[in-house]
Amino acid sequence: MKHVLLAAALSVLSVQAIVAQKAITLDDALGMTLSDNPAVEALRYEEEAAHRERQAAIGLRMPKINITGAYTYMGKDIGFDFNNLKTDANNAVTGIITSGIQQGIISPEMVPTIQGLLAPMMGADWSFSIQNRSFGFVGGEVTVPIWLGGKINTASRAARLNESSVRESGRQTRNALISELVERYFGLALAKQAAEVRRQVVDGMRKHLEDAQSLERNGMLARSELLYVEYKMAEAERELADAELQVRTISDALNNTLGKRDGEYTPVTEMFIPENMESVDYFRQMAADRSPILSQVSLKRDLAGENVRLQRSAFFPQVVAMGGASLYNYQVTNILPRWAVGVGVSFKIFDGLNREYKYSAAKQTLHRVEALQEKAENDIAVLVEKLYNQMLNQRNRLRSLEASAAFAEEYLAAKNKAFLEGMSPSADLIDAELNLAKVRTERLQAAYEFDVALARLLEAAGASDEFGSYARRADARKISFNE
Repeated sequence: MKHVLLAAALSVLSVQAIVAQKAITLDDALGMTLSDNPAVEALRYEEEAAHRERQAAIGLRMPKINITGAYTYMGKDIGFDFNNLKTDANNAVTGIITSGIQQGIISPEMVPTIQGLLAPMMGADWSFSIQNRSFGFVGGEVTVPIWLGGKINTASRAARLNESSVRESGRQTRNALISELVERYFGLALAKQAAEVRRQVVDGMRKHLEDAQSLERNGMLARSELLYVEYKMAEAERELADAELQVRTISDALNNTLGKRDGEYTPVTEMFIPENMESVDYFRQMAADRSPILSQVSLKRDLAGENVRLQRSAFFPQVVAMGGASLYNYQVTNILPRWAVGVGVSFKIFDGLNREYKYSAAKQTLHRVEALQEKAENDIAVLVEKLYNQMLNQRNRLRSLEASAAFAEEYLAAKNKAFLEGMSPSADLIDAELNLAKVRTERLQAAYEFDVALARLLEAAGASDEFGSYARRADARKISFNE
């Protein structure tokens, strides 16, 4: 019963392992990376933010309309009080009447009449208010920039350049992700094959150990040779465990690039080497035309030029048109106008040489970026040549390893036959088997290094999206372990 349960449990685990491993082609992995990787999602937000910034710069040309409202309660009304002048006024009137009587201009009988006429005025309150202590209003204001010394045009161009720079930065990041995917995708394929080789070595060593034990029992093999086989068996098992651990590590790294957290993916696209590659000059020209790094440097140079224009605009006057109107009033004096329009001019005469130094600093920054642009162009050209030569080296290495693999196969067959006939020690057979596995693995390693170098070359040239087309080319020779 225990054996039945154990078999059932092993069957379930085997099914789960098969389900967990998902076959994935390189093209599918590329599509998954460029859609699900968190870095790509972050790029989308960054590009959208830059687009919004450019739209905000367009708004600098538009009128600015503000609605404001306020309510105020003051300590007292605003007005004038002339009551303290009544005494002086009354004395002045009395003096005039007396003088008029003395000169015969006014008869004494008219004095009561005149005083009667002046009495209401002299008895009145000689104070009046022009603004109540409590008042409020709602008003609108419009400001239209007419000329700001070129600042608006500069800001608009700088926003467009920044949006383009962010777009090129995103393209660079996507290219780097493709190179990372190629490295981890084929790296996992290589690690799985290496683990399989180690597994085959362990199986072969187990058979050799059984043969050696049989020969030792029949007195045809020395005890020391049996111990050597056992030592190599233990070493092979340790290397297999290391290889399986490497598979898990690279598998987790591939999942991270794909933007996935569950399951184990099995690469099914074989590594390849195109027979005919374009010249290094082809890739140099491609890099000069399409490299996102060079594009970013060029855009930064243009941005530095716009900053020079921005700092220069501080030397010019600024002209704006403005207007305002009161939309609603509460106890606001009628003395104040209900609307007004005008044109404002601002011109800075002296600010402690702040403008001069900023303008000079902007020009120095422009010269610095121009120098960096030249260096970047040289660096990219050198990088392209370096990666191209690495590809050629790996292709040449592959051809040499293929000749070595053919010899290693024949040598292993001869040693195996000699061992079974008792004509060769087990150490020679083990060494021959390990040598064949080593040569086959190095052959795959060379193909892996070639594909990684090609991915990085296309990244430097700004053409990482063409990597899949190289894999599908008619002259792209597929490289597998047993071929």
